[in-house]
Order: sequence, then structure tokens, then C-alpha cells
Amino acid sequence: MANTKILVVDDEPDSITFVETILKKEGFTVLSASDGLEGFEKAKQEIPDLIVLDVQMPKMDGFEVFNKLRKEESTKNISIVMLTGIREKVGIGFNAEDMKKFYGEGPNGYVEKPISPEELLKVVKENL
Repeated sequence: MANTKILVVDDEPDSITFVETILKKEGFTVLSASDGLEGFEKAKQEIPDLIVLDVQMPKMDGFEVFNKLRKEESTKNISIVMLTGIREKVGIGFNAEDMKKFYGEGPNGYVEKPISPEELLKVVKENL
């Protein structure tokens, strides 16, 4: 797994640190980006095996990053796990199936905040 590269894109430094810690303990190589634009550029540059992508971010939200990644030839096949705290903030949630209906394609996985380490690892491993 040391050769498995995962990009974590989130604007909350604590979330990045938390997810990085969980993934590094499992032996993954972890890269990070602190906003959607940086995440999109880093994904094109690094071509990770999987991206953990937050939804609500500055410069470019997770939905826009997801859309752009799927349209880009070099990144269209990267597994994407969406990460969101929307349900916690507004009481309304969504899931991968909802995204598929809206965008025509959904992410490979979906994890709610607050993040359960076990759930995150399960979804990551299922999508590698």
C-alpha cells in the first residue's frame, strides 16, 4: 500500500490531518490540498490512485472539482470518495446516488463528517 497514492482535498486543516493520520497508519502515501482549485491541479499533476474530496471548499467546490476531474482525460478514471458535513450543518444530506442522478455519474464512495476512521478505511479500500 505504500505505493498507493491518495490525495486529500479539504479546506479544514484539522480534517486533512485527521484523514492523513488514518491513511498513513495503513501505509498509504498521502498528498493534500487545501482548496478545490489546488486539489484539481494536484490531481492532474500527481495522478493519485484515489482522491478524498470535501464538498464545501473555497475557490472551487467539491462538485465542480469532481466534474472537472471526470472530464479531464488524465484524471477521469481516478477513484473519488466524497467527504461532507452538509447533513450535520443543514440537516439535509445527499449521497453518491443523488450525485449520479444530477451529474450523470456519481463518485466511487461517500463518507459523512464527522468521519468514522473505520468507515473511511472501508470506503477507501473498497474503491482502490
